[in-house]
Amino acid sequence: MIRFGLDRLLAEPELRRPLAGRRLALLAHPASVTRDLVHAADALAALPEVRLTALFGPQHGARGDKQDNMVESPDEFDARLGIPVFSLYGAVRRPTPAMMDTFDVLLVDLQDLGCRVYTYLTTLRYVLEAAAAHGKSVWVLDRPNPLGRGVEGGLLQPGWESFVGAGSLPMRHGLTLGEAGRWFIAALKLDVDYHVVPLTGWEPDAAPGYGWPLGERTWINPSPNAPTPWMARCYPGTVLIEGTTLSEGRGTTRPLEGFGAPWIDPWRLLAEMETLAPHWLEGCRLRPFFFEPTFHKHAGKRCGGIMIHVEDPAHYDPRRFRPWRLVALALKALRRIEPDRPLWHANPYEYEYERLAIDLIDGGPRLRQWIEDEAAAPADLDAMIVPEERAWAQMHAPFLR
Repeated sequence: MIRFGLDRLLAEPELRRPLAGRRLALLAHPASVTRDLVHAADALAALPEVRLTALFGPQHGARGDKQDNMVESPDEFDARLGIPVFSLYGAVRRPTPAMMDTFDVLLVDLQDLGCRVYTYLTTLRYVLEAAAAHGKSVWVLDRPNPLGRGVEGGLLQPGWESFVGAGSLPMRHGLTLGEAGRWFIAALKLDVDYHVVPLTGWEPDAAPGYGWPLGERTWINPSPNAPTPWMARCYPGTVLIEGTTLSEGRGTTRPLEGFGAPWIDPWRLLAEMETLAPHWLEGCRLRPFFFEPTFHKHAGKRCGGIMIHVEDPAHYDPRRFRPWRLVALALKALRRIEPDRPLWHANPYEYEYERLAIDLIDGGPRLRQWIEDEAAAPADLDAMIVPEERAWAQMHAPFLR
């Protein structure tokens, strides 16, 4: 049976013993729940020896669900627990000295998606840096990486760090949040008191979940548009659509599992993808479909596109499914089909106002340049990216539990 870090801390008094007499803060979100679906803040506050003095919320809030990117959460007061709630996605994204003064130990209990772009990873980096500067301790109550140990995508390029690019990791990095903390500490040479309450019983290569314990734990949205483990599987690819003029399915019931636009012929797009690189379409099922977003890009318009199906164990193979390449291929095919169609949006993205969103998301301009280069083939992208994937497989191995 799998046991998450939070459940172990609650069930094993010896793990909590070093926390006795210390002021504790909790960085959490709506998915920070026990096996019995009790929020971590309420579960910890119920322990007689625990003194919870503050809550911190990442993007989308500590308990609430702000729907979209760049929709901020305010600082507030939790009347139920009688403690302040500080937003790390509002007036600030890094904790201030006044916030750091409210605790001795920060407990981090965040369900991550295993993708570099997911901002909880950046928030972890920021709180580790703040803890090192202020002499505070950080404990991560570890949770599974729902993508397991798979690695895909190029490393973030120097100078492209942002709120969606915390460091030189690939798009799909294969680390749990606790392991990512160890990597940040080593990569940034931080002097910080750091502890991980590790998972037990996690089998990241086991069917049918391949990272997420299907049948053992309830999936709670870690962000509003992450409603299922299937979205998590697709996200390292479909997040690229956020940097384009296409809809990534926000405003539908299956966000970030499919994509499209009013001008796309799904069958023509699939045929072009199959012509370019059929081996990049393996490990899943692709279905032409139509949808009408109720909000966000192309709201109220009928869009044609592709749905990525990874929920059926008979067709999903995590060893062959490569969502980053799949979506990169779709964008390459669209550029070939309609070379003059505007593909990249120039709107502000995660507090960046100058650089293109697609470049921020991918950690540099290389993918966009490959898509725009008529002569560039899928083999050229592989030649650039595969050595970095292999290098990361070696680099991150020492930080795995």
